[in-house]
Amino acid sequence: MSLLKDFKAFAMKGNVLDLAVAVVIGGAFGKIVSALVNDIIMPLVGVLTGGGKFNDKFIVLKAGKDGDVYDTLAQAKEAGANVLSYGNFIQAVVDFLIIAFCIFIMIRMIDKTKKKEEAKPAAPPEPSSTDKLLMEIRDALKK
Repeated sequence: MSLLKDFKAFAMKGNVLDLAVAVVIGGAFGKIVSALVNDIIMPLVGVLTGGGKFNDKFIVLKAGKDGDVYDTLAQAKEAGANVLSYGNFIQAVVDFLIIAFCIFIMIRMIDKTKKKEEAKPAAPPEPSSTDKLLMEIRDALKK
């Protein structure tokens, strides 16, 4: 029973819950970035580089059994050709760069916020009881 209580205490710590939320949000953010890259950025790059789907770009290293020229990556793979599908790799690199840049911007904003908080002057310490008593005596003598 103690093991269950210990696990519950561990799971309810702030750091563990923060990590769980970060993993869920990170997964959702990754899907958004992948959709942005796959559906918006890479089609534009494909048009600029000669048309077609960019993730369908490939180089045939060794032709398949029929030895034909392949129009698509799917045709080449179906024929058993050995291909270097560089389009998928470039797409993954673009995904990574966008995610890395977004994380960099978020960390930079957090660091700036922390620096602003550190730069704020600390409130002066409250006077001790002796200091308060001396100030009262001083004020009484002024009157």
